[in-house]
Amino acid sequence: MSLDEWIEEHAERAPQRIAIRFPGRDLGYAGFAQLVRRAAAALAREGVGRGGCVAWLGYNSPELLALMFAAARLGAMFMPLNWRLAAPEHRQMLADCPPRVLVVEPAFVGQTDAYRTSLDGTRLVSMGEAPSGWTRWEAFVENADEAALPARAAFDDEPLLVCYTSGSTGKPKGVLLTQRAIAANAVSSAAMHEMTADDRILTTLPLFHVGGLNNQTTPALRLGATVVLHPRFDVEPTFDAIERERITLTVLVPAQLEAMMAHPRWANADLSSLRMITTGSTVVSEKLIRDVHARGVPMAQVYGATETCPIAAYQRREDAARVGSAGRPANGCELRIVDDYARDVEPGASGEILVRGPNVMRGYWNDRAGTDAALVDGWFHTGDVGHFDADGFLWVDGRKKDMIISGSENIYPAEIENVLIESPDIDEASVVGRPDARWGEVVVAVVVRHPGSTIDADGVLALLEGRIARFKHPKDVVFADALPKTALGKVRKEEVRRFASEAAGYAAQASEAAGKAALNHSNRTMA
Repeated sequence: MSLDEWIEEHAERAPQRIAIRFPGRDLGYAGFAQLVRRAAAALAREGVGRGGCVAWLGYNSPELLALMFAAARLGAMFMPLNWRLAAPEHRQMLADCPPRVLVVEPAFVGQTDAYRTSLDGTRLVSMGEAPSGWTRWEAFVENADEAALPARAAFDDEPLLVCYTSGSTGKPKGVLLTQRAIAANAVSSAAMHEMTADDRILTTLPLFHVGGLNNQTTPALRLGATVVLHPRFDVEPTFDAIERERITLTVLVPAQLEAMMAHPRWANADLSSLRMITTGSTVVSEKLIRDVHARGVPMAQVYGATETCPIAAYQRREDAARVGSAGRPANGCELRIVDDYARDVEPGASGEILVRGPNVMRGYWNDRAGTDAALVDGWFHTGDVGHFDADGFLWVDGRKKDMIISGSENIYPAEIENVLIESPDIDEASVVGRPDARWGEVVVAVVVRHPGSTIDADGVLALLEGRIARFKHPKDVVFADALPKTALGKVRKEEVRRFASEAAGYAAQASEAAGKAALNHSNRTMA
C-alpha cells in the first residue's frame, strides 16, 4: 500500500471528521483526501512518478502534508526544506537532489527566484504571488485530472522522505526514509502515546524535522485523529490552542518549554486536557522535567534521530516518573550499547547506541560512503553514548560526535569552521558547544588570528552573514594564540571546549568586577 490510503480510508469512514485544523481553515478527512488527490494529479502531470522528487520551502501548512501524501501515492520522494537555513544552503540541497517541482511560500519566493537559473528543469510553484516564470498554487492544482492518476502500486519500500541533516564534514546529507519506515514509526508512536482517533494533537514544531512530522503528526493522521497545526511556534497561540481545543497530546522541545514557562500564563494556564507532553531532540534537564510535572502534566521522553524516523526508544506515560531516562526500545526496534570494538557492554556501562529496525533509514541520498559508515549489518551507528539500567531503560549520556544541539537544532562545527578559515584574517578556527541553561548549548568559535590581523569578534561573525543560517552563528568568539592538537595535528576538541567554558566564566567575573578591573575574555590566549 501507499501511505495516502490512510487518508482515503478515513475519508470514506468519517468524511466530516476534522483532519487538520489550521488558522482560518478546517479540513475534514474528505476535504484533505481531495487535496491529496489533486496534488498527486498535478505532480503526475509534471512527470513526477516513482523515484521522482517534489520539494517544499515554507512554514507548516496543510499543503505541505498534502504534498507528502501525494508523493506517497506516486511512489515519489518528498523533500521538506528547513526554512531557517540560508539561501545558499537551500541551493546546495536542491542541487544535490533536484526536484521536478518546488513549492515555495511567499516569504521565500524572492530568495529562491534569485537563483532560479540553477533550477533548470524544476517547476516553480508559489503559494502566493508568482513572479514571471512561476506558477501559482491555485493554477497548479486547478485543472489536475484525478482520473489520470496511474494505477496504485505497492510502494512500501520506496523512499518517501528526503530530510537533510548537516553532515560531520559540513556537507548536508539527505536521509532517505521509506514508506514502510514511516508506517512502522507510526505504530510506535501510537503505542507510546496510547493514541486513538479521539485525540487532538497540537503540532507547533516545524514539519521539516522528523520530530515535528513523525513523532505525532503522521501517526495521528494514520489513526484518523485531529491535528491542530500551527505555521510556527509562538507562546500565546500555543497556550490558546491547548485551552480552547482541549489538546490531549503535543510535542514540545526544551527550548519551547522554557519559553512557555517564562511566560506569565504558565502558572495558571488550563493544561488539564493534556494526557502527556512528549519531549526530546536534545539532552533534557531533570529540572525542566520536574517543573512540568509540578504543573500536573506527565512529560515523557523520546529518543532517536532523523535516521530512525525518529522514534527508536520512548517512555510511556507511566514511565515519566523515571526522570531522565529515554525509555525502552520502540516497537520492532532493537538497541545495542557497544564499546569501540562493537562489543556489547553490560548494563550500567556506557557505549555507543546502535539501532536496528523497520524505522531505520535506507541510507543517505547519493552518499554511499556515508551510508556504509552509518549502517553496518543493518545497525545504525548513532554516534550517541548511553547505557541501559538493570530494568532495560535507556539513558543517554552524551554525544560521541562533535555535534552541537542548540534549541533542538543540530549544528555541526565543520560547516562553520569551513567558512571561517576561508578568511585571510584567520589561521585556525574550532567551533564547540558551551552549556547554556536556556538553549542546552550555544555555539562558540575559538579563533587563531593570522599574524598582523586585527579582526575582532564582530568581524568574525560578519564572515558568516548570508553564508550560514543565523541560528548557527556563534554566540561568542574567543581568540587564542594556537589550538591544542595531537601529534598527528588533530585538534583536541575537549580542550577547546574547556577553554571556551572557562572564557565564559572569566567574562562573568569581569562583568561582576566592572569598575574595579578591566578584563576582557576575548583577549585571553591558549598556547
